[in-house]
Amino acid sequence: MSKLIAASMLALMLELLLSIHSAVADDWPQWRGPKGDGNYNEPGLFAQLPDGGLPQVWRADCGYGYAGPVVAAGRVFLFEYVKTSGEITNLPSRRDELEGQERLRCFDVKTGNEIWSSEYDRSYSVSYPGGPRATPTVAGDYVVTLGVEGDLMCHRASDGQRLWHVNFRDKYGVETPIWGHSASPLVMGDRVVATVGGKDALAVAFDLKTGAEQWTALNADEPGYCGPTTLDYRGEKSLLIFYPLGVAALTPTTGAVEWTAEIRPKFGMSIATPVQSENRLFVSGYGESMMMTLGESPQQNSIDWRGKPNTSVYASNATPYFGAAENAIFGCDIETSELMGVDSNTGERLWETKAATLADPDARRPRHGTAFIVRHTASGKYLLFNESGELIAANMSRDGYDELWRDKLVEPTSDAFGRPVVWVHPAFAEGCVFARNDKEIVCNRIEE
Repeated sequence: MSKLIAASMLALMLELLLSIHSAVADDWPQWRGPKGDGNYNEPGLFAQLPDGGLPQVWRADCGYGYAGPVVAAGRVFLFEYVKTSGEITNLPSRRDELEGQERLRCFDVKTGNEIWSSEYDRSYSVSYPGGPRATPTVAGDYVVTLGVEGDLMCHRASDGQRLWHVNFRDKYGVETPIWGHSASPLVMGDRVVATVGGKDALAVAFDLKTGAEQWTALNADEPGYCGPTTLDYRGEKSLLIFYPLGVAALTPTTGAVEWTAEIRPKFGMSIATPVQSENRLFVSGYGESMMMTLGESPQQNSIDWRGKPNTSVYASNATPYFGAAENAIFGCDIETSELMGVDSNTGERLWETKAATLADPDARRPRHGTAFIVRHTASGKYLLFNESGELIAANMSRDGYDELWRDKLVEPTSDAFGRPVVWVHPAFAEGCVFARNDKEIVCNRIEE
């Protein structure tokens, strides 16, 4: 009887531990995490790098892509391109012509075994044509992707069956931007919101189950490259759209414009997601940035400051992080390639370093140095995945950058501005980091 009681107690304890883990565990189902805010909420993180580096759980071959992996309900979803012909030159102003297939794949999160794949033929005519840019979005049994040439698709997550497909050129007459459609779709309730770029249809909401158009909003000559995100203030959620002419808040159910603020990045490069801290919003693009305070009504919104030479941070493909506790913004500057800390009240630069962004910190006039920034909420530490394929754990504050450890996860298989790069945001879930380049996706443990 005592052995039976002990066994029952052990089983109860294991069940309790598993339930605690599941209660604090998060999926990573969309761009920048479960809430799209760049926070990784699971409890554990290696304080020091283990001997031999972060333990690799599995790896799998993959195709070209800038789109990050996502993790949901025990599965990993990866969007990629299989090139069959054409040359990749990666010249910023030249459209390369490729033939091949865009492919969505689903893997088992524990083993890396492929569960299903779905592909379709797609020719490319874009600069930097090395695969899809937009990270997939998973909501329940739906997974939504946006391809380089404007193919918005919804698949059933459980078995890969294609449910619906809308092409932006065919339906809205949209010319593909020179760097391809890059805006990760956003799911809010029963609708998918996408940055499309059509006349009076810069932003469009589609029915999640059918793909039917629900509403259209805004107008601009080009869509930019930033996906829709949510603005959560005064207990209400709005849609936030950052595009080449400004930033706009929309009512999610109707697309009605609640307010707009002008900001015009160079070359239409509205790329980095605006970041919010309570009633403050930081918007950053190539050559332009601003800090807003959101008032009790849209009429009471104010612009606290705009970036000036040698102030603020001007972000490109890596979204900054707004550290509320530190009263600072941490981000990578497009012109200097420096990771920097910026005073959120004034825009003053507090510190700068290239140690986290570039393989060669002494490189002469490098641009677009990249490190994707995620905050580990339990420890307050930051995880940075840089363009060299390294994962870095660091403390960042107003006082500076303090690196704790770094480990190489993948090789940089693409190139930009004469240097090898991997420009892909990783996913963090199940106590692991999921990173990819143009040849492989890897899963490494980061939790003690």
